[in-house]
Amino acid sequence: MAFPATTQTVRPLDTLRFDTSGPPQITGVVAEHLRLLGARSETRAHEGASGTAGRVRLTGGDFGTAHATVAWGTPGSGLVDEATVQAATGMMAVHGRRDGGPRGLAADYAATATAVLTVQGLLAGLVGQARGAEPCHVTAGADRAGLLAVSQYLAAAGADEEEAAELAPGGPPFASAEGVLFELETLDPGAWAAFWRALEAPADAIRSGWRPFQFRYATACAPFPPVLHTLTRAHSLARIRRAAVVSGAEVCVLRTLAERAEEADGAAPWSLRPLIGCAPSPGTRTEVAPSIARPLAGLTVLEAGRRIQAPLAAHLLGLLGAEVIRIEPPGGDPLRGMPPACSGTSARWLALNRGKQAVEVDIKADAGRRRLREMAAAADVFLHNWAPGKAAELGLDADDLAPVNPALVYAYTSGWAERLPGAPMGTDFMVQARTGVGEVVRPEGEAPAPSLMTLLDVLGGLHGAEAILAGLLLRERTGHGVRVDSSLLGAADTLTAPALRRMARGTAPRRPAGFRHPLPTADGWIAPADDSARAVAAYDLRDLPTTDALAQLGAHGLTATAVTTDLRDLHHDPRFAGSISRDAHGAPAVPDPWSFA
Repeated sequence: MAFPATTQTVRPLDTLRFDTSGPPQITGVVAEHLRLLGARSETRAHEGASGTAGRVRLTGGDFGTAHATVAWGTPGSGLVDEATVQAATGMMAVHGRRDGGPRGLAADYAATATAVLTVQGLLAGLVGQARGAEPCHVTAGADRAGLLAVSQYLAAAGADEEEAAELAPGGPPFASAEGVLFELETLDPGAWAAFWRALEAPADAIRSGWRPFQFRYATACAPFPPVLHTLTRAHSLARIRRAAVVSGAEVCVLRTLAERAEEADGAAPWSLRPLIGCAPSPGTRTEVAPSIARPLAGLTVLEAGRRIQAPLAAHLLGLLGAEVIRIEPPGGDPLRGMPPACSGTSARWLALNRGKQAVEVDIKADAGRRRLREMAAAADVFLHNWAPGKAAELGLDADDLAPVNPALVYAYTSGWAERLPGAPMGTDFMVQARTGVGEVVRPEGEAPAPSLMTLLDVLGGLHGAEAILAGLLLRERTGHGVRVDSSLLGAADTLTAPALRRMARGTAPRRPAGFRHPLPTADGWIAPADDSARAVAAYDLRDLPTTDALAQLGAHGLTATAVTTDLRDLHHDPRFAGSISRDAHGAPAVPDPWSFA
């Protein structure tokens, strides 16, 4: 199926219609994203009812009908809602490392990720149709979304060597003498040391604090010397901010949801801009044909990304069949060596980059930039997450590459998408602090604190892939290349949207005290489903083995599941039978987050 370059389409799903049914935590986000992409809802009121499974149907626009099925888990797994999925997949364990025990995220993170993955699957299927494949049925599960969210932590747990940093309770935020909570960020050990010297911290605490601070993105915890927390509580926020200025570190005060609501601009989590200054292109022609299972087969993605956000987006495109070529600096990506390793390669790096080709290009040199332009001329997607302004400085921005390849989908995954003037460094924890995520992920009665699980890096990567797929579909429908922008801010907006809607209705935006707190058993923990939590709280299960505790609750009609506390146990967990494999390096590999039929 091919579309002419003269199709008058402003958004990729213009002229399409959709309807949904099933769990609103999932299908509500699906519906919102489909609407933002141009589709019109035909869902009737009763079709939004809750349930363990949901369905999405997308029709019109000269496409064959696209279907999606979403579920919390496989039948018989006991995974029936957000709480049980977080418990089983290890999300509670990772999020709870800072606190010393498993804790549920008060936000519906697994459901949100599942929704974005579902939209990805639908968009990929339509791109495949536009390129000649048959219509498909996409299946996505919150259990697989949860495993994807913890995939780097799982890979590290199954590596050949131990973690390079201690896994122990502790971490930001810090507090000032006035009791103001704030995040601290720097990627430079010199700036870290200068900040603490300006506050007169002991030299040994400065030295021993850097490693857990540096590795907190990898370990989801940061056991700092207690004196560092004591020290900030002895200084005013003004003094702390001066220390940040003189050192080059950055400080971000935790914002409330109310403050975020006042400044929210209502923007979509991504933006798409057709590159119409150049002549339209009929699109790429390759010898590899797409299929239902690999709708992006025959397409080439150039990825110049580091850390999580852009590499994860490219990884997902690779799972959909695209050829992904990583642009790495001379000598290769230094994160390949980040411990712990499997067969000499970083386990965490493999979780996001296995299966990609790698080409070393010195983008600081004229010859390297020429080579990158030549590669972009033959590519379908160019993706990067460079610092703001760097692409323009290098002559590699969208408007620079469009004349070279008018059909290029140019994708930039950033921290802030230039939507918040004066915003701090656009890293995961700073964006969490600035946007009220610290309140959303913790219930009432607890001090706000950004999760040390990289929630926004992962969700931002999912949004990045979603935006690129939307760009590819828009290209197929118009013949023009497209610039797509996504950000950690967009991911934060998606995650906080339910809380902000509750606030707008005049109800409490945060979940009640104790929400999604697992309960101890004699040999572990159990997590009740959200609708069973109040009744389960009346039981004292501390003297019962986990299996007996679950049996007792089940006999009384209550739903709960065991909490995974050691990620290595996921390999033989019957709730995910056969789902987790090992790659060629021996690193654990989670299953694809969707399937196509």
